[in-house]
Amino acid sequence: MNARSFFTLILAVAGVGFSTLGLAQMDHGSMKGGAMAGGSMQGSAATMAAQHGADTSMAEGTVKRVDKTKGTVTLAHGSVNGMPPMTMAYKVKDITWLDKMQVGQKIRFATDPADGGMTVLRFEALK
Repeated sequence: MNARSFFTLILAVAGVGFSTLGLAQMDHGSMKGGAMAGGSMQGSAATMAAQHGADTSMAEGTVKRVDKTKGTVTLAHGSVNGMPPMTMAYKVKDITWLDKMQVGQKIRFATDPADGGMTVLRFEALK
């Protein structure tokens, strides 16, 4: 067997594990943050967070940018809800919070597990 045939065989075998059939048979309801159960949405964000073990504790971050036109705040943060440390833009639950946030300010914040953690539900300034 030449190297090209061997490589093709390895890719084919590896691909079987990621087949569409394999994905279709997965229990998607057990995925972290999965809100679907029996094809319908159930409960509030807090209930879903509790059901799926979402981390609703507050994380620390530094305000990098405030964009009032988009209604977002960009935060540099450590690990949050299973995500690695990064800098990313979040929507805010209350647009008036953007008036209280300043670039360089350190805050503690919690995100909404119902939308995959893309919205800041609450925050407090750190001293």
